[in-house]
Amino acid sequence: MEDFLSRGRAAVKANTGQAGPGFHVVMGNEACDLDSMVCALAYAYFLSKTGSGETIALPLLNIRQSDLLLRSDNVFLLRQTDLSPELLLFRDQLDLLALQRAGRLQLTLVDHNVLPSSDSDLEGAVVEVIDHHLLEREPSPSCPVTVETVGSCATLVTEQIIQKAPQILDQQLAQLLYATVVLDCVNMSPAAGKVTPKDSQYLAALETRFPALPPRGALFQALQNAKFDVSGLNTEQMLLKDMKAVSGSLNLAVSVLYITLEEFLQRAELEAELSGFCQKFGFDLLLLMTISFTESKEPIRELAVFSHSSTCRDQVSQYLEQTHSPALNLCPISSPHPRISAYQQGNTLASRKKLLPIVKDFLREWDGDVCLGDGEEEESRVPPTPMNSLVEGCPLDDGLPHISAQDLEEKFSKMADRGGN
Repeated sequence: MEDFLSRGRAAVKANTGQAGPGFHVVMGNEACDLDSMVCALAYAYFLSKTGSGETIALPLLNIRQSDLLLRSDNVFLLRQTDLSPELLLFRDQLDLLALQRAGRLQLTLVDHNVLPSSDSDLEGAVVEVIDHHLLEREPSPSCPVTVETVGSCATLVTEQIIQKAPQILDQQLAQLLYATVVLDCVNMSPAAGKVTPKDSQYLAALETRFPALPPRGALFQALQNAKFDVSGLNTEQMLLKDMKAVSGSLNLAVSVLYITLEEFLQRAELEAELSGFCQKFGFDLLLLMTISFTESKEPIRELAVFSHSSTCRDQVSQYLEQTHSPALNLCPISSPHPRISAYQQGNTLASRKKLLPIVKDFLREWDGDVCLGDGEEEESRVPPTPMNSLVEGCPLDDGLPHISAQDLEEKFSKMADRGGN
């Protein structure tokens, strides 16, 4: 695998002009979770071993190189399989559109089956799709589509390799695929509702061929621990790691932090860093949801509200305190920062999935019942975040144009006149 990746990087570096060989790029989705990364690596390697040699197979991680640190489980698995991130190719290192215009691009999509609107110009280059999500792509005789709702796209890639080129499997490739299926299928637990018979079939096939693979339970726990590891991340990276934005005429972000609120609030220069984050990405307010666990593995949830506007912060805080759908059972706690309101969250079942509809209700009232966009694909400077077992991430929505501070204050005054929330 290392030689394959090194040759690919060298080929890209040597052939950046208009002329040159064709590239067959295998690319996962924009969230670049473990499944997308491993499927891109494994299937591109498969193509390099089974193709005609007329094109150069390349796996491409569909994020900027700087965003890989946010995918801590990806980094962990790369380390476990002795693959250096320096060998990988990232979206900001390869101009797909230039290759497409030069007639030098073939594109295989893994772990998604429809390109986002921002990549619509690449549609003509798509020659194959392998995915485990619901099919949204229109059928085409020129583009074979393998879509099956199994627990992990890595299961479908494993199936292709075992059926067509089992000789290319080695311990390293097997462990990449094996770890991904174990994580996606929640350690193959039927109770999680993710695993299918095909996932179990090909996981067992890998175990039979490679008995030195690590035990499922230990591997799953190690990957879960890595996924929520924020050590070494700066404040901006922690906020981006698992974030969703909701936008009306007011732009809000909801970030999930995997440390205690007390620990986060003690970070040096925190208010200045949060202010810089809001200015950089155009947010009026940040909601910070922390999740940590007791020694008996019971969840502890806390919530913080940050905004430069005291009116905005107070109004949102009041709305969250008084909501009953569901009740968050917020209990105010001391905050060392004047622009951050902090709470213990009594309702530990209220994850971000439950909070987001409350935030959208607030914005609908704020906007006078204007219909809010929900998950529409817009150009964003914030990377989408992967799905995981505790919170839900998805591509972000830039929403409507930003409003002035004066407009903001007037809006809140009107809301207060109508009875607050």
